[in-house]
Amino acid sequence: MVDLTPYRAVLASRVRAQRTYRANFLLDLSSSLLVGLVELAEVWVVFRSVDSLGGLDLAAVVLVFGLADLSFSLADLAFGHCDTLPTYLRAGTLDVFYLRPQPLLLQLITSDISLRRLARAAVGVAALVAGLAMNDVPWSAGAVALLVLAVVSGIATFAAMFVWAAGAQFYLVDGAEATNAFVYGGRYAASQPASVWSRPLVVVFGFFFPMAFTAYLPVVTLLGLPGPDWMPDGLGWCAPLAAIWAWALALTTWRTGVRHYQGGGG
Repeated sequence: MVDLTPYRAVLASRVRAQRTYRANFLLDLSSSLLVGLVELAEVWVVFRSVDSLGGLDLAAVVLVFGLADLSFSLADLAFGHCDTLPTYLRAGTLDVFYLRPQPLLLQLITSDISLRRLARAAVGVAALVAGLAMNDVPWSAGAVALLVLAVVSGIATFAAMFVWAAGAQFYLVDGAEATNAFVYGGRYAASQPASVWSRPLVVVFGFFFPMAFTAYLPVVTLLGLPGPDWMPDGLGWCAPLAAIWAWALALTTWRTGVRHYQGGGG
C-alpha cells in the first residue's frame, strides 16, 4: 500500500505557492480562460460558413467540444506537468527522484499542479452544459451513465497520453515537440467530428491513440446519430476499454523508457 501523505503534502505546498502571488495567479487564470474561449469561438466561426460538419450540426459539435475540452483540461491539471521530464533528463536532476522510496511515476505526477488550468476546465464545463441544453438529449439512466463514463474515460485517456509522452522522452530526451504533436494534436482532433478525419488520422487518433472515444463517439451514441462507416453505432459505450488500452500503451512505454534510462552521467 502506497502512503499518499508525502504526495498530498507536496501538492498542498504547490497550491499555496501559486496562491501566494494573487495578481500573477489571476493573470494565469485569465490567460488560460482566454485561450479556451478563443478555441470555443473557432467552432462558432466554422459554422458561420457551414450548416453541418461531418454529419453534426453546431449543437452537436459544441457538445463534442465540451466533452473533449473538459476531459483534457482535468487531465492536464493533474498530469500536464509530466512534459517537464525532458528538463529533468537534460539537467540530470531526475536521479534525485530515485533517492526517494516512492514510485518514480507517482513522484513525477505529484511533483506539481497548475491551478490555472481550472479556468480552462470551466470553459469545458460551460460548453458541455450549453451543448446538452442545445441538443434534444433523450434523458434516461443510461444517458446519464454514458455521459459520466465518457467524462471519466476521457480524463483517463488524456492522462495516459501525458504518461506515454513522458515515457517516450527517455528515448527522445529533447523530443517534447514531437510528442506534443500527438498529445495536444490529439486534444484538438478529439474536439472535432471524427467523421471528417482522413484515413491516416483515423488510424492514429481513432484506434492507436483512441481520441475518437473521448467525445465524438459518446456524443454520437448519446444523440442516436449514425456513426462513420469505420465505426458502428454504440461504440460510445466502449470508452472505458479505450482508456484501458491507452493506459496499457502508456505504462508499457513508461516502463521500457525507465529501463532504458542509465542516469544523468557526469
